[in-house]
Amino acid sequence: MIMTDYNKPLPVLGDDNRPFWEAARREELRMQQCLDCGHIRYPINHVCPQCLSERADWRRLSGRGTVFSYIVFHQVYHAGFAQDVPYNVAMIQLEEGPRMISNVVGVPNDAVKVGDAVTVTFDKVTEEITIPRFTPAGKPA
Repeated sequence: MIMTDYNKPLPVLGDDNRPFWEAARREELRMQQCLDCGHIRYPINHVCPQCLSERADWRRLSGRGTVFSYIVFHQVYHAGFAQDVPYNVAMIQLEEGPRMISNVVGVPNDAVKVGDAVTVTFDKVTEEITIPRFTPAGKPA
């Protein structure tokens, strides 16, 4: 579902992050992979944190992971999230190695647990931006 009045913060697209957001719009989770040591890196960076190589390509990931940590926000820190309180913010340990901050959706906040298996889903919030979120493995968003 595309929301016409999306009032939450959105990423500013640039040369560095455009491949990530274009892939998300196609419902693919892609991250940079170092062409020298193979390290998959996130957040996006111009050098590999393992070997300092500047050579990378964008690899499609499985979208599978586990909840590494999470918190439930009960306070409104940005007016755009007022309708969502309470909501969770989770650190997802992706199967391929990186950790990504997102949300676990499709279940009540008290059902989210550290160690839960999750799968990526995609939330098309504008014509240009689709946000990766996660659902418990085996459950549709």
